[in-house]
Amino acid sequence: MSYGKGCVRVLYKIAVLGGLDTVLGFKALGLDIYPVSDSDEARSAFRRITQPDENYAVVYVEERISQALSAEIAKYSDKVTPAIILIPGRDGSQGLGLTALHDAVKRAIGADIL
Repeated sequence: MSYGKGCVRVLYKIAVLGGLDTVLGFKALGLDIYPVSDSDEARSAFRRITQPDENYAVVYVEERISQALSAEIAKYSDKVTPAIILIPGRDGSQGLGLTALHDAVKRAIGADIL
């Protein structure tokens, strides 16, 4: 594939933020993992991950951790990258990911189709 003169090809990455038990399996898939044990670690890691020079296209955040990051996550709700996706932890879903998806579809389409 050829790119024009002056064009820069950016390789985007995927990050997973959550408890060690939740994120460890994603390492085998080649994703960057950020295991955290409390909300302060989570905030620090999330801020690092979402820096523009980190080039993350997708950031998966464990639902349990997302509650402490709600204000930070909200800043990215209308941005293309990084896409913040909530995932269930090892204890199962709290329904936050489904609610976030429902809200995103409603915003994008302008109506509640779900």
